[in-house]
Amino acid sequence: MVIERRFAENRLERLPEFAAELVRLNVDAIVGIGTLAPLAAKRATSTIPIVMTAAGDPLGSGLVASLARPGGNVTGMSMMVPDLGGKRLELLKELLPRLARVAVLWNAANPYPARVFKEVQAAGSILGIEVQSLEVRQPDDFDGAFETVRRQHPDALMTVEDPLTFNYRKRVADFATGQQLPSLHGVREFAADGGLISYGPNLADLFRRAAGYVDLILRGANPADLAVQQPTTFELVINLKTAKTLSINIPPTMLARADEVIE
Repeated sequence: MVIERRFAENRLERLPEFAAELVRLNVDAIVGIGTLAPLAAKRATSTIPIVMTAAGDPLGSGLVASLARPGGNVTGMSMMVPDLGGKRLELLKELLPRLARVAVLWNAANPYPARVFKEVQAAGSILGIEVQSLEVRQPDDFDGAFETVRRQHPDALMTVEDPLTFNYRKRVADFATGQQLPSLHGVREFAADGGLISYGPNLADLFRRAAGYVDLILRGANPADLAVQQPTTFELVINLKTAKTLSINIPPTMLARADEVIE
């Protein structure tokens, strides 16, 4: 097996170029991480099978016609779970009962973070929490987002996971800790790199399941007949080391529910 790797280094404009390259190479299948990479591949080919590893909103973004029967050459794993943004805000409220303002860092160029941000806004209006938008579209935007946080002094920071924010997770976590700002993130890798808490799907599980779909397709399965799968494993990860640095006491009930505690 020969694997052709392409990494856009967070330059989204390179995705169509890379997709076209892979089509010219006549590969047997294309694996795309997130939402935008599979979209670029779908625009480049309607015949080569495409497997999503962790697409945010495959239905809303137009990647597939249906989750149960994708109907085209795209299938795979989705990260989308209804009300996930709201559940994360409730978790922050449990940790910080006096929570009044939350800044949300999200990639405005990606449909999935946009949907999650709207969910957080809706939950904020119910919980009486002001939600502040920190939009990024490229690596250079992080400096401006961080400066906004310094000016507005929110009570906490939330990050919506996507390839851009994921690749800069250590920088985001270090910034939040340096500002003495509690932070909640979407996947465990953020907490492993210094974020306070993460709650969301298990990426490793999604990638393993996506590999299973690649195997089925290479053995002759039609991606149009393989249902898009949603997350089945969610993890609550708490970084106690960061909590001590921020002088935050994690409630015992939350610690008891944690799937992993980093000390």
